[in-house]
Amino acid sequence: MKNLSTTHDDILACARNLIVAGGYNSFSYADIADVVGIRKASIHHHFPSKVDLVRTLVARYREEAEVGMTNLELQVSDPLELLRFYTGYWEACIADASAPICICALLASQLPVLPEEVGLEVRAHFRSLSAWLTSVLERGARHGQLQLTSTPRAEAEAFMAAVHGAMLSARAYGDPKIFGVVTGPLLERLASRIPCDESRDGDGCNHDDQDERRST
Repeated sequence: MKNLSTTHDDILACARNLIVAGGYNSFSYADIADVVGIRKASIHHHFPSKVDLVRTLVARYREEAEVGMTNLELQVSDPLELLRFYTGYWEACIADASAPICICALLASQLPVLPEEVGLEVRAHFRSLSAWLTSVLERGARHGQLQLTSTPRAEAEAFMAAVHGAMLSARAYGDPKIFGVVTGPLLERLASRIPCDESRDGDGCNHDDQDERRST
């Protein structure tokens, strides 16, 4: 069972690397067989078709991301720091080329030609990530820690699009530093807010001053 499990994981890891390098249609089972060092029949034993393989890969990718976000929440409570850790993770992955782009972002650009089963998993990842970002932004706005210019859901979609766009720009320019150039100002904008003191409440307004003006 251990060998079967290792082969299963090796196939998925290889498929992930090949997708990152060239997308869904850039590889075949023959390519995986050459890299992993097994016969194509062995790959079919684990994944009867390429659709099964990539669908499983994306589902696992989403599950791992959800576990990662849950674990991060257990370690970090500040919403802004959560966003910084999230972008910092990708900045490091792009810099060392360990994960130069999110495979779901890459596959999303190919949705018109993807099998429906794979497309469903890609969309599920986007919905999961959007829900997490929305919860973080909503919590940050509620406690006056983040400055939003729209609803938490709209801000989450914009944040996610900016991060994925930054990945594409870093790849297009061949410069990992571009990712930080894009995401840095985004974080600064969310962090900027009116300083509060004891006479100010969560909305940043000095109501003592307002009350004084009303009485004059």
